[in-house]
Amino acid sequence: MNEIYIEQVREVTAELVEAMARLLPQLTTHHPAPSPRDLEQLLRSEASLLFVARWPAAQNRIVGTLTLILYRLPSGLRARIEDVVVDEAYRGQGIGEALLRHALEIAARRGADGVALTSNPRRLAANRLYQRLGFARWETNTYFYRFTPAAESADRPQDDR
Repeated sequence: MNEIYIEQVREVTAELVEAMARLLPQLTTHHPAPSPRDLEQLLRSEASLLFVARWPAAQNRIVGTLTLILYRLPSGLRARIEDVVVDEAYRGQGIGEALLRHALEIAARRGADGVALTSNPRRLAANRLYQRLGFARWETNTYFYRFTPAAESADRPQDDR
């Protein structure tokens, strides 16, 4: 059977670094793939959980990734899903759905009242998947304050998605 395996990443390996270098450019060209140091910092963060998907039909290599962020506010525990990407060679096989369902289960188990995510409207298949899984579109204003362009300051956190 070609069951999709989802696992939480707990250590940086050469395989993880290679997978992120292969997968992240399929999501955004605005940011370089994370370095081993970047990945170490991510894994040390108490708020971030990095998950990868493996698929036997792809020789059990990493074919997808998702980051779940859990953070406490005065109004309660919040959860966000970020950087969901499935290798374009393996899309349409249920890998993204498996990653999302796993993250939703973890967020619910930890006590979040829901999970937020954003998606580029041009990602038609991804947006259909989110809606099929029960995500509702919110009419809201989303703002982003940019400190400096990425080329000027590689050490500052940046996200333009």
